[in-house]
Order: sequence, then C-alpha cells, then structure tokens
Amino acid sequence: MTSTETSLSGIPDVPSAGDRRRWFALAIVMTAAFMDLVDVTIVNIAIPSIRQDSGASVSHIQWITAGYALAFAAGLITGGRLGDIHGRKRLFLVGIGGFTLASALCGFAANPDMLVAARILQGGMAAMMVPQVLSIVHATFPAHERGKVFGLFGAVVGLGAVSGPLLGALLTEWNLFGLEWRPIFLINLPVGIMGLVLGSRFITESKAPRALKLDLVGVAMVVLGLLMLLYPLTRGEELDWPVWGYVSMAGAPLVFAALVAYEKRKGERDGSPLVELSLFRVKSFAAGIAVQTVFGVGLGIFFLVWTLYMQTGLGWSPLRAGLTGVPFSLAVSTAAGLSVQKLVPRFGRGVLQAGALLMAVGVLLYLWEAERYGMSISSWQMALPLVVMGVGMGLIVAPLTDAVLSEVPREHAGSASGLINTVQQMGNALGLGLVSVVFFGVIGDDLRPEQVGPAFVDAFQHALGWVAAVMGVIFLLMFALPKRPVLQGEGAAGLPAVEEKEPELVS
Repeated sequence: MTSTETSLSGIPDVPSAGDRRRWFALAIVMTAAFMDLVDVTIVNIAIPSIRQDSGASVSHIQWITAGYALAFAAGLITGGRLGDIHGRKRLFLVGIGGFTLASALCGFAANPDMLVAARILQGGMAAMMVPQVLSIVHATFPAHERGKVFGLFGAVVGLGAVSGPLLGALLTEWNLFGLEWRPIFLINLPVGIMGLVLGSRFITESKAPRALKLDLVGVAMVVLGLLMLLYPLTRGEELDWPVWGYVSMAGAPLVFAALVAYEKRKGERDGSPLVELSLFRVKSFAAGIAVQTVFGVGLGIFFLVWTLYMQTGLGWSPLRAGLTGVPFSLAVSTAAGLSVQKLVPRFGRGVLQAGALLMAVGVLLYLWEAERYGMSISSWQMALPLVVMGVGMGLIVAPLTDAVLSEVPREHAGSASGLINTVQQMGNALGLGLVSVVFFGVIGDDLRPEQVGPAFVDAFQHALGWVAAVMGVIFLLMFALPKRPVLQGEGAAGLPAVEEKEPELVS
C-alpha cells in the first residue's frame, strides 16, 4: 500500500512497520528540533562577546534574544495551522530552509541592527519548522511505536540543554577563522542544508483532514500588544524613560482586551480563533497558563543576567562560563526524567511545587554566595546552588505541560498545548525585556573600567532577588493545578503535544 492509499475503513494508513524511511524522517526532524533548542542556549553564552565585538547596545543584546522568542511565540500556532492546511512536510522544509538562511544572515551580520532583524526572522522560521516535528511523527509512526519515539525526543531535549552552552562557549573561545562569535550561527548552515535535502526525500507529506483556519488578525494584535510593552521596557533605560514609553505600556492592556473581544467573535463566526477562550474556563488550565508565563519571565531574566555576570562582571572566558553551567544542565536532565517516571505518578502536584521551592532556595543560596565571595567566587562554589536550581527546574519542566492539560477536553488538546508553548515564549521575551529594569537599571552610567565588575556583581544579586520572588509566585499559582494530574504521555519536554487526529497522507 503506497502513501496515497487508504485502508478499507477509509482511514489513511501511516507508513508500515517495515518502511525504514520513517526512521530517516525521524532523525531529520529530531535534528531540526535539536538545532532550535541549541540555538536558544548557544546565543546566551556568546552575548558578551557579541556586545564587545559589534558594539551592540543594551537594548540590542536584549532584542537579539527577546526578538527570537517573540517571533517564535507569535508564529507558533499559525505555523502549526499552516502545516495542517498546506502539508507538514512542505512547511517543515520552508521552516528549515528559512532558519538556515536566517542563520547565515546572523553569522554575516554587518551591524547589531542587522543581527536583531536576522534573529527575528530566525524565530519566525523556527515557528514554521518546530510545530511540524511532532505532527510529522504522529503521521509517520503507528501508535504502538510513539512511546519509544517520544522517549528519544526527551533524550534530544536533555542533550540540547547540556550541549548548547558548551558548544557556544567552545565556538566563541576558538575564534574560528577570526570570526569571533559568528560560528555559533554559521554552524547551522551544513546541518540545515542536509536537513533540507534529506527531508525532501524521506519525509512523507501529510495534512489535517479538518484543519483550522488562520487568524492573522489575532497574530497581528498579539505582536502589537507585546511590542507596545517590550519596546519601551528595553529602550526606557537608555532613553531616560520618556513619556511615550509609559503611554505605550499603558495602552498594551487595551490591545489585549480588544484581542479577547475579537477572538470571541471569531470563535463564534468560524470556530478558528488564535486563542480558544473557552479553555480558560478550566481552572487548572488558566492557572497553568499563568504558571508558564511567569516561569518564562523568571528564566528569561536569569539566563541573560547570569552570563553577563560571569563574563562581564567576573571577567571569565566563555569556556569557563559554559563549563560552570554543566552541573545545572545535568541536574535539569536527571530530575526531569525522575519527575515524570517516578515522582509525579506518586506525589502529583507536590512535585511541581517542590520544584518551585527548590529553585527559590537555589536562587537565594546563589545570592548569598555571590554577596559573600564577591569578585573572588569560583566555579565550584557555584555548583551547589546551580544543582539545587537545576533539580528544581527539572521537577517542573517535564511534567508541567501534562499537568496543565490533564483537565482539558481531549478535542482541545492540540489548541491548548500550542497556547502553552506560546505563552511560555512570550513570558521569556517579557523576562528578557525586564532585564533592562532589574539588571541594567541598577548599573550606573559612565563606569570606570575598575567599576564595571563590582557593578555587574551587585546588579546580578538584585536580579536574583526578582527571580526568587517569581518562583514564590509560581509556587502559589500551582495550588490551582490538579492534585493528581493524569499524564497525557504524548509530548516530550520542551516540545508541544500533538492533537489526536487522523493524518491525511499525500504524495
């Protein structure tokens, strides 16, 4: 039976168990997912080098990271729907091709403005590519093989968490061909080209029989509201907080209110809103969306200020900074596996709340050590707070999506999981925007060279206080999650779940 034929029941068949092409397809989409995951972490470690080499301003370095997250968040749901409508393979190839091109533009950026624009394009292309990954798996593998496949995805996520910072540190430290930080982007070129060529050959095309329509007006309103909030935050410190910035931030809630009204009307008109508002009637889902958003804010603040603290404040090399983060990455990966397989089935919601408390304790311990040891702190002294934080984060990230989805009706699982991933990226972008307030806002202007290190160390301690407060808020919000969430088992940590629907395989 070919990919265009159907079974006697009229339901399209996925490729047979003897079809080895599906494993090549899996390797290709997993590589693309890995490329996206690494790209997020690889950039953070190179930010100080980018700033020094290109003369990027404070707002530039925030937009290099926040621009990617914002574009990715804004396009995530639309990217998934485009794949359902026009074909997952087609959109995956468009996404990976565009991501590769954007990576080249990042690597050869002539100035910080070009780099920011290329990063925004890269995030938009990731939004076309990433939603197709698990949809292609769902259309390619029979149900009895998906457990093994999603286990592999979990391993890929863990590998990306560990290898991203190290790879970024090594590429920056080696200064290949005198290109400074640029190889962190250029390394995507051979991987992306290979994925494009092999993907066109081995991935089977599929569409959704009943795809939802696009909501481009909703996307535009989301982007407008976030820009009205983020742009003044990132530029305010440099421009001495002009009046227009406050007006813009005050207007953002009005745009979001208009978005809610529009989405309600669109849902009644054609049943394809960008945001399924009925989901928010589920208490656990509404609370989970709040948790994901606030969690994204905390992570956005911490990871950027952490690398600035180590490299600019303490004067460490990228490689030393990258190696210092290894205990954190290993702790996250280990705890994530244990939380899903052993702890959540036994202790339920308490595991996630314990994770939030552990992260808060780790942050406070880090703050105490940073204050006690000052500029003389060593990597091994950071290991304990980083491991505590990593264990806490691992207890949260792996089971959180399933906990949020556990009371959502199954027919809305796809929309809900897409929204969860979207708001986490939006929270991350907001956290990166807040760095100008909680970190750069306490660093004085016109510092002498000998004042830079101590100023960055003090600002890092101030930012850690904010992150600890965020973890406290998350702990309280988690009381609205189900005590014993029923795990869906369809998603891998860090990747969206897939709505259960029969694939339509096409030539």
